[in-house]
Amino acid sequence: MRIIIIDFPMATMRREYKLVILGAGGVGKSALTMRLVQGVFVEKYDPTIEDFYRHQIEVDGAPCTLEILDTAGTEQFAAMRQLYIANGHAFALVYSIDSQASFLELQTIHQQIVDVKSSSQVAMVLVGNKCDMEMDREVSKEQADQLANRSWNCSFIETSAKTDTNVRELFVELVRKTNQYMGMGDGKGKGKGKKSKSKIKCEIL
Repeated sequence: MRIIIIDFPMATMRREYKLVILGAGGVGKSALTMRLVQGVFVEKYDPTIEDFYRHQIEVDGAPCTLEILDTAGTEQFAAMRQLYIANGHAFALVYSIDSQASFLELQTIHQQIVDVKSSSQVAMVLVGNKCDMEMDREVSKEQADQLANRSWNCSFIETSAKTDTNVRELFVELVRKTNQYMGMGDGKGKGKGKKSKSKIKCEIL
């Protein structure tokens, strides 16, 4: 009896990322998602109950499938948030720079994520949306940056769905944070473009 072992390099697999968009109502969660997925700006606000999108992008040379859950920001749907958090890989915590109230509301959401995940080390990004409304700003960049870096240990980015400012960058950062916390990489794009060295062994008897 002969045993022949053949090594097949495993092709690079498209990873799936479950991303959850959280924040108060009216901060632009749906607008950010639609800008990425469809490339359009949805100006009219229609309160979301729950919308799910699949979108493919490439991050640091690796193909990725994003499963984006756009959640409701209204109070009556807050009870569903625990389920969203339990199933999510990474979280965008969105406020509007012209609303201090929407910024303060994220404290409760952040604490719920920490409680559900039983860890303060969670892949998340603090997002100041509507940065095109600089004249109406109520939340300074310094205030948000301090919360993200000193208190939450997460990334901070300002976006505008209207002008398409940093929208793709937001979702790229969510992927990188997921990789970092799931041990897939260092979160900084090192080793990009490399194929997996894993091999499938086939034994023929």
